[in-house]
Amino acid sequence: MWHCSIRAAPEDRILSDEEWADIARRVVAATGIAPDDDPDGCRWVAVRHAPDHIHIAATKVRADLRTARHWNDYLTADRELAAIEKEYGLHEVVRGDRTAAKRPTRAEQEKALRAGQEKPARERLRATVRTAVAAASSMEEFVHLLSHLNGVLVEVVYFPSGDVRGYKVAAEDTTTAGKEPVWFSGSELAPDLSFPKIRQRLEAIDRQPADQPGWRRPNPWHQATAATERIPHRLDQDDDQASQAHLAAFGEALDALPLLTPQPMRTELREAATAFERATRSRIGAEHHHTRALRGAVRAMVREPAPKDGAILAMFLDAAILVVIAAARWHELRHHDQQFAAAQETLHHLQAAYDQASAEPLAALASRRPPRQVVDRHIRQLRQVVPEHVDQITADPAFDALTTALAEAEAAGHNASTVLTKALTQRTLDDAHSPARALTWRIHRLADRHVPGPRTQAVTRAHHIAVPSTAPRPEQSRARRR
Repeated sequence: MWHCSIRAAPEDRILSDEEWADIARRVVAATGIAPDDDPDGCRWVAVRHAPDHIHIAATKVRADLRTARHWNDYLTADRELAAIEKEYGLHEVVRGDRTAAKRPTRAEQEKALRAGQEKPARERLRATVRTAVAAASSMEEFVHLLSHLNGVLVEVVYFPSGDVRGYKVAAEDTTTAGKEPVWFSGSELAPDLSFPKIRQRLEAIDRQPADQPGWRRPNPWHQATAATERIPHRLDQDDDQASQAHLAAFGEALDALPLLTPQPMRTELREAATAFERATRSRIGAEHHHTRALRGAVRAMVREPAPKDGAILAMFLDAAILVVIAAARWHELRHHDQQFAAAQETLHHLQAAYDQASAEPLAALASRRPPRQVVDRHIRQLRQVVPEHVDQITADPAFDALTTALAEAEAAGHNASTVLTKALTQRTLDDAHSPARALTWRIHRLADRHVPGPRTQAVTRAHHIAVPSTAPRPEQSRARRR
């Protein structure tokens, strides 16, 4: 017996019997149960016992006694239903590309509910494994990290030759009726958590050089922020495989953040990482060698003490928000509906975490506001560089922090107009919820860099005189900073 249930969305209009009959006929035809104009198709019946849904039941043996060819019927029915939704003006379901992680089964969900667990073992283990991948620099370290986590069982699987075949994990608090662990292979947790996929990613990491006398190790947070800043530009290029790799590497950075941040914002960051996990995969293959710098910086961040300066975290989150906006647009242009929705959800959580992280550093900057004549000079510079946003910037609550950032950049030897122009070329302010706040962190990051010499500054100023200072507006997207 073949069975299919079809339900309209709560906000959809009530369909007539004739419309439901047409939908049922189209579905059984599309799936091969009863093709159009085939008198020997399987016998079927559609039952409507509620206003919003029907059930279709059919035999799987045709009238000519052959078995119906309904292979892959779920996908063929789904494609037909997508067309039906458009034609009938119904709610259009966000569809995937078969790269999403497998959801917990109903039995797994009910088992977790009976045990009083917040999430089923599959989801908890998926998050744990992703965090271990983000922190590890090799497969050996990955297995070592997992094996030393409380509540997690790990087993490495070998080929007869002795080579590693894969791994599997289990939660200690989830067992079978016989008290045996419920094992999940990496690929059962998510397509990109299989042993070969993880090994491929861990091989694409820039190793941090060993300390040498007289050599100052770069701040990994600054390195990670710089690499993150470049991702929106990478996504605008034509290399989809490289873009997909950058999204995957950025997802690893989000996975690592809850390990490195203060307790109050960990919940939002975990939710952001969980949501963005869906945006890190698509049918486009990733070429991970493009992302060595970011992956290496993230591993170095994990090995460093958590930053005491809240501005460092706020700067990274500011850059991360721009990446998520760019990722949403990238997926939207490629009709990756589920990934686009995941990026939108990530933006909500990341913005909330950013608001928490940035409040204290912004207040500290605002408390050091420069004298009035310096502020007036910066306003004139803003009118020259970004005239279309100057009124919004000066009315922004973060404007005092921005003037401090500009003044401190000048004190460090930078030209304020040049730094301001560079900050604007990184990303337009059109999608910024707080343009002054966005500029503050960009200028703060630029001010930390090496001060160019007088000749370089002169050339840069001449270039900015010749070239319009306002960046062109990109195509508008549904992804906007909240």
